[in-house]
Amino acid sequence: MDRLTIMIADDHPLFRVGLKYALEAQGFAVAAEAGNGLEAVAQCRAIRPQVALLDIKMPMLDGIEACRLIRAELPEVIVVMLTTFEEPAIIAAARQAGAGGFLSKETEPSELARIIRHIAAAPSRYWLPEVAIPQLTAREQQVLALLAQGLANKAIARQLDLSTETVKDYLNGIYRKLEVSDRLQALNRARELGLV
Repeated sequence: MDRLTIMIADDHPLFRVGLKYALEAQGFAVAAEAGNGLEAVAQCRAIRPQVALLDIKMPMLDGIEACRLIRAELPEVIVVMLTTFEEPAIIAAARQAGAGGFLSKETEPSELARIIRHIAAAPSRYWLPEVAIPQLTAREQQVLALLAQGLANKAIARQLDLSTETVKDYLNGIYRKLEVSDRLQALNRARELGLV
């Protein structure tokens, strides 16, 4: 099998050096590096790598937008997001931007190599980490949606034709499922998970 050509984009030089070394040790050809999203797009235009590994948080242009530009202009380039951010909403945004996969920076080099080869061999399939998203009941989803609109318990109760005590019970169930202890934490966690 020919060596896959890879472009690495990350704003941390030491991480890029380590990743390049690890990938080359696994048989890949690292053809270019970039320190920000704009450089990543330019490098892809110049060298047309088979795979572009992009960090999410980068200066000038973040990884999601860089992915969107690369995939729009160079659809043959497979983009894999390699990051520490694993919130479902970010994963969904990466997928919508055209990423072929989403991997943690903590992935072992041999596993990373295996997954990159898998994605390159089947670019129509999407590779993403397992993310446990709590299952809310339909009523809990309604309560959460109204909570996200800034409504107080009494207003939620009026809107859903429930007692205030019943709303409190639903909120406690939501808190338990989201593993939080108050309204603000619940909303922040729900946004991370793409529930609101």
